[in-house]
Amino acid sequence: MACSTAMRFLACIVLVLCSATANAQLSATFYNTSCPNLLSTVQAAVKQAVANEKRMGASLLRLHFHDCFVNGCDGSVLLDDSSNITGEKTAVPNNNSARGFDVIDTIKSQVEAVCSGVVSCADILAIAARDSVVELGGPTWTVMLGRRDSRTASLSAANTNIPAPTSNLSSLISSFQAKGLSTKDMVALSGAHTIGQARCTNFRARIYNESNLNAAFATSLKTSCPSTGGDDNLSPLDLVTPTTFDNNYYNNLESQKGLLHSDQQLYNGGSTDSMVTSYSTNQNTFFTDFAAAMVNMGNINPLTGTSGDIRTNCRKPN
Repeated sequence: MACSTAMRFLACIVLVLCSATANAQLSATFYNTSCPNLLSTVQAAVKQAVANEKRMGASLLRLHFHDCFVNGCDGSVLLDDSSNITGEKTAVPNNNSARGFDVIDTIKSQVEAVCSGVVSCADILAIAARDSVVELGGPTWTVMLGRRDSRTASLSAANTNIPAPTSNLSSLISSFQAKGLSTKDMVALSGAHTIGQARCTNFRARIYNESNLNAAFATSLKTSCPSTGGDDNLSPLDLVTPTTFDNNYYNNLESQKGLLHSDQQLYNGGSTDSMVTSYSTNQNTFFTDFAAAMVNMGNINPLTGTSGDIRTNCRKPN
């Protein structure tokens, strides 16, 4: 009898754990009934935003990345400072750098108009990132949905968890592994630097001090990034096709034209050289691996079920 009771107790625990695991799973069809027009609404808004400014596609993709790497994909990057919360917008990786918050506000208001109080800001970020890549010529993927929004943010985690542009290869691998992402994921996700721009302050040390850099490339960069001053002057991460999502980022690395120190680390005689070569020679392979890595990144510690909220305003908790 005691054995039977114990077995029933264990079976109950297993069922509870299985239920919790199932509840935590994201789903491609999460909003099919509650907000059937979600995907088309976000897609139209992203299309308009990118048409207005091509750079916005990179900015929206980066917001999703900076959200997921700080305590999971929970919309915390969107929270403004308040009397109760210190947000992440003033963290070193985000300050005077992260942008696109107004576009997310616009998308949120349009989504609220078709299904009020249903869709999280974290999910809007995930969808907008995918749609931005597609608008700029990159691959598509099925976005898993069902995330909920955090009620708080972490300035300290934003300062420590987002890989710095000065990172070396071992640090990059460790940073991604800490989030459950493989080295392959890291190299593929780094390919997002095929679009977007970087501030002079983030690559000055590289172009003035490093030797694994194409000399003509360095000279061209110095005109807009002087040795002192001009910290906020921008240069494209991919000088050749700066607003097209392609595999040219990896071609640049092979030519020692990686803009950031962390970029060139991927092709500098280390363990990831072969991956860079694979992506530089086969764009389809890069696209496939990038799409898979984006799904993996989107799965980092989401709030699901009854955890967190569905924010009414992405900039503040309910």
